[in-house]
Amino acid sequence: MINFFNEDIEFNIKYKNNFKVWIKKVAEIEGFRINNLNYIFCSDQYLYKMNLQYLDHDTYTDIITFDNSEVESIIEGDIFISIERVIDNSKTLSVLFEDEIKRVIVHGLLHLCGYDDHSIEDKSEMRQLECKYILLF
Repeated sequence: MINFFNEDIEFNIKYKNNFKVWIKKVAEIEGFRINNLNYIFCSDQYLYKMNLQYLDHDTYTDIITFDNSEVESIIEGDIFISIERVIDNSKTLSVLFEDEIKRVIVHGLLHLCGYDDHSIEDKSEMRQLECKYILLF
């Protein structure tokens, strides 16, 4: 089950069903099945406070992913996304908001599939996968 929620903002993702089909397809390609995946859209301030509280990071970010999976091949998690940050990033990167939200959504999913972005090589691999899967949408 894939759910979309708002925490402290008003945001409705367009084409929810298309996103759900796409997210499931990406998970399948990566060898995973989704049991329960929640996308929570929120403000910069909300995500900043979570970053401080749970990760001890004193920075703003566009996404925080929490993996709640108990079985390796089954995805369960919560992905928090700052819509304000996605809007700013889309402007900074000169890309459409629709493409940037897809990138962030699939970025969180890739984390739940075991990908990391701590090293330059890892970041490059994740960026390539993000681009590949955005085209799949």
